[in-house]
Amino acid sequence: MKRVYLLLAILLSGVAGVFAQNNAIPANEKEAYLKVISQRADKIAAVLDIKDQAKQQKVSNIIRDQYNNLNDIYAERDQKVKALKSANEGDKVAIEAAVKAEGVKVDAKLAKLHKKYLAKLSSELSEAQIDQVKNGMTYNVLPITYKAYQEQILTLTEEQKKQIFAWLTEAREHAMDAESAEKKHAWFGKYKGRINNYLSAAGYDLKKEGQEWEKRRKAAYLN
Repeated sequence: MKRVYLLLAILLSGVAGVFAQNNAIPANEKEAYLKVISQRADKIAAVLDIKDQAKQQKVSNIIRDQYNNLNDIYAERDQKVKALKSANEGDKVAIEAAVKAEGVKVDAKLAKLHKKYLAKLSSELSEAQIDQVKNGMTYNVLPITYKAYQEQILTLTEEQKKQIFAWLTEAREHAMDAESAEKKHAWFGKYKGRINNYLSAAGYDLKKEGQEWEKRRKAAYLN
């Protein structure tokens, strides 16, 4: 499993969260930031098999704007947290309470933005294409991880596969809105912990299953 986690870490080292202080950065840096997220959005839209070029560009713009809108939310939060810490300097309890309250507000904004974003995508794309967009925004961690679990544990039941997929899907919904690659990874890590506990409770020895999987991969490589 160590190799799988390493692969996931590498895949998560993308551009989400670049220039966290978007609202405060100089114009030339903001231009560079917008260029980065535009390129990222173009790559995601390019694999959707959209025949109409104008429609593909429209979808790319929707994705780009989502990255930018997410960044604006986090940039505003960071500025408010900085002000709160300054106003309550020396009062750890007050700072923690204020930061927590700000976090609740941010979560509400993210939930609202998430819903609007999916509505925009739905007006242009099929469910399968939207699924591709979600995977693109989270570096395809869901399909890679789901495949890895099935290859590692050959005796998973259909019910267990369904539960693993459901939890990874839930993780992806959160990860889509995360502010950085590290925090996207953290969401999947949280749910992988839940999955591992679930499988352990079902009687699987994950360490042993991982060792057996490694043997199978080595044998396949040698052959």
